[in-house]
Amino acid sequence: MDLKQQIQVLIENAPQDGTTPKVVEAIAPVLTRLASQLRHSEYHILQTLSGDWVVTTLSNRTQPDVEKNVIYAFSTSKDANDFQPVDDPQLVTVTIPITHILFQMLALDTVTSLVFFDTPCNLAAGTEVRRDDLQQIIQRQLQQIKSAPRSYPSNLPPDIA
Repeated sequence: MDLKQQIQVLIENAPQDGTTPKVVEAIAPVLTRLASQLRHSEYHILQTLSGDWVVTTLSNRTQPDVEKNVIYAFSTSKDANDFQPVDDPQLVTVTIPITHILFQMLALDTVTSLVFFDTPCNLAAGTEVRRDDLQQIIQRQLQQIKSAPRSYPSNLPPDIA
């Protein structure tokens, strides 16, 4: 599924409350731009049998009090499965479109970052997408849309009311 199709699925599956599909449509350029900077259109994520994504807490070696919670996204299901130190029957690997991962991250308050491993069999180098950065970019996008002047059909004066 290409990025445009992924966005369409996000819009169609959004709660039909009159607002959410419009918000998804408004932030689609941000999601598409970020997704296009990664190598794969979908990634593999470990999740529990109840559907929760596996979150890994990382500590800073020099500052043990500094922690961050990350979700790892793997380019292959083999890499995701190999990442587990012990085969855990309570964990499964799911394949998720990249735009859906980025969109879902907005709702994960306790997650600091997503780390995408783009190269199969290489878990030493990943691309980090920080949740705060994603939120800031999306806020700017929404502000630009909100402050953009509305265009009027050329045959109607702007003060027709």
